[in-house]
Amino acid sequence: MSDRFAAFRALHRPGRPLLLPNAWDHASAAALAAAGHPAIGTTSLGVAAAHGLPDGTAATGAQNLALARLLAPLPVLLTVDVEAGFSDDPAEVAAYVAELAGLGVVGINIEDGRADGRLADRELTAAKVAAVKAAVPGLFVNARTDAWWLGVADPLDQALARGRAYLAAGADGIFAPGVTAPEDVRALVAELAAPLNLLHRPGGPGPAELGRLGVARVSTGSLLFRAALAAAVGLADAIRGGAADPLPDVPSYARVQALSTERPSLG
Repeated sequence: MSDRFAAFRALHRPGRPLLLPNAWDHASAAALAAAGHPAIGTTSLGVAAAHGLPDGTAATGAQNLALARLLAPLPVLLTVDVEAGFSDDPAEVAAYVAELAGLGVVGINIEDGRADGRLADRELTAAKVAAVKAAVPGLFVNARTDAWWLGVADPLDQALARGRAYLAAGADGIFAPGVTAPEDVRALVAELAAPLNLLHRPGGPGPAELGRLGVARVSTGSLLFRAALAAAVGLADAIRGGAADPLPDVPSYARVQALSTERPSLG
């Protein structure tokens, strides 16, 4: 695990950020791996929605484990979104993450946003981070603060205080989805002095521009999953309406079949 941890951490280069696409099932992860992405994350919304469950409510612990088992043979470094750890007991969170690590997972996202729209207690989230790092030192813990995502007052001050607490607890990086102002990004990079992960937002700055602000990782979050849904419904509607099939470069049946049968490992 230590070599894989080092390899994953090395992909977090401030100024040259890792683009981390997020998958929701074996086919999406395998296709992204085949396209040459060295690391892939999971999307909690995509995993939850694919199973008919709500996101952010600690409902998909078993589904995440099952998906990690499916993705383990793929030739990528895998990080898993564990929401808030599926428990408020740090020991239970650590045991769950240790099980993921045993499957070959190299990193996790753990968040401080709650389903009721509030931020979790900062010390509780820090305790979860500390318990995970004590149980699995060779795992990249990306601690997410939802200060912007939930629209709290003074999000920069909140994010800085929480980021410092999570880093002190052992987090390897900080994820701040929703931040858009360049001055806020610069402040997070300078004050936290740790790999900063931001969320790609259509119409917003791309990885190169975010890299110039010092960002080390850019995630797609649920965007690919939602785009796939839109493409599927759009094509079905076009066929129903009698329009010429507006097909993009769709993979063949044989290619998709191969994604499920060719399972090389990283070694």
